Amino acid sequence: MSVLRTAFGRGRRLFVGAALAVTLVAGTGGWAAGTAQTAVTGPPPGAAAFRADRVLGVPLPDPASAGPAAVARFFGTLTDAQRHALVVRHPLTVGNLDGAPVALRYEANSRALKAERARQLSRATDPAGTLQDHRQARKAARRCAELLAPGRRILAFDPRGRGQVAEVYGDLTTAGHTAVLVPGSDIDLGTFDRAKDPYGTPTGMARSLRRELAAQAPGMRTAVIAWAGYTTPVGLGPDAATGRLAEAGAPRLARLLSGLAATGAPAPAVLCHSYGSVVCGLAAPRLGRGALRDLVVFGSPGMRRDSVADLHTAARVWAARDASDWIARIPHIELLGLGHGTDPVSPAFGARRVPAERAVGHTGYLAPGTDSLRGFAAIVLGRYGAVR
Repeated sequence: MSVLRTAFGRGRRLFVGAALAVTLVAGTGGWAAGTAQTAVTGPPPGAAAFRADRVLGVPLPDPASAGPAAVARFFGTLTDAQRHALVVRHPLTVGNLDGAPVALRYEANSRALKAERARQLSRATDPAGTLQDHRQARKAARRCAELLAPGRRILAFDPRGRGQVAEVYGDLTTAGHTAVLVPGSDIDLGTFDRAKDPYGTPTGMARSLRRELAAQAPGMRTAVIAWAGYTTPVGLGPDAATGRLAEAGAPRLARLLSGLAATGAPAPAVLCHSYGSVVCGLAAPRLGRGALRDLVVFGSPGMRRDSVADLHTAARVWAARDASDWIARIPHIELLGLGHGTDPVSPAFGARRVPAERAVGHTGYLAPGTDSLRGFAAIVLGRYGAVR
């Protein structure tokens, strides 16, 4: 009898796992809709050359092992001329170094973008390249030119893989309230601020949230970071159904938030969309006190945690989902590596609910005029009583 029970248990688990896979395939158009991605991990590009440089006559912090607080202390010992020297010699490294002064990172990333634009323009006319190579290079050069537009504040830029980028709206150095937006699938350097489906992109969400913050609190100094700093799934295939890319992205998000704390920025509200909420669920336990004030997930497939308690965070945790969001059809289980666990909007999870009755679809939560956008802005401002 025990053998039969064991066999039945195994069969039930396999059946549920198969059902999950079938549901994901049916709900997303099939595994072929997504392709496996290689996650960009580790320290910023150029880290080895930065670590070995002795131009200042002192050891530089190792980007692979020095925490943001140590990086911040190191830069605090430098003169403006010394900081500028490092920017000139190592723009890609300094521009992606959490804990470095914010204004210095803007300067470094401007230099890195100009260098990458020049490199791509050279590729676009390389006789050894194919017509497709030339087209891709011209597209990449245009992307760099767009990010170099006057007024844009690029906090991070990494051209490796599909490309990663983070942009700041507002002034991080003077803001009294800050927010970080963590996107889901299909976001990279090329889709960071695409015109199609704007409120499903980091820039579209950030701009809309910043406008709503200004409307609710005129004169209040706020800043919003649109963060596309991890390798996201492409489509809704196996990468979106597993935690592999989220596990690679979580340390990067935790380092960003620790870096903000190290540079004196107020603890932010972190808003996590779709697969981004999986990244946030894995990042939250890595953070020390003061690095995170509120954690908001919306359109979430799960956080790979059974409850708010499993996040091991002192931050307030919020969740939202509108009635028309297809993500609700995804089974909220985690089995055989598939699925992301308990539904964050379920009472069992224990998150505070953010109304989303006026939001439409999977990417409409920050569209102007929605109750979810108003609620998110109220959370960023610390006006919790207004979230209803």
